[in-house]
Amino acid sequence: MSPEIIKVLLVEDDLGDVELVKQSLKRSKLHVDLDCVIDGQECLDYLRRVGKYKDASKPDLILLDLNMPKKDGRQVLLEIKADPPLRRIPVVVLTTSESDVDILKSYDLGANCYVTKPVDFHQFSKIVNEIAEFWFTVVKLPDHRGA
Repeated sequence: MSPEIIKVLLVEDDLGDVELVKQSLKRSKLHVDLDCVIDGQECLDYLRRVGKYKDASKPDLILLDLNMPKKDGRQVLLEIKADPPLRRIPVVVLTTSESDVDILKSYDLGANCYVTKPVDFHQFSKIVNEIAEFWFTVVKLPDHRGA
């Protein structure tokens, strides 16, 4: 039996951070299929299977940056959690902001977790792997792939 493939959507406009997440997940013992979008509108198009994302599959986890062009992470989080077919997808806010206002607002909008990106490459890699390990080996998630 082959290991289950985990679908993760990364919503991040910093290409350096995108590459760090990709490299970190490649080294993970989990089998992760990572898709990336660079702004909030692309994220919503992906999740709703609009335009070039008409064949996208529903992710098991969303890693969401807060500060992005077009629609920021707060707006995206609000729309995801207000949309019945999407609201059960866990959303981990992964951002540079340590602001109490951003933390409280993210949880108020329905974030499942809030993580501040470390500046150090090794710490960043460790955090990404710990997020994946936690959400896919510890947490019991509902089956939403068919939904």
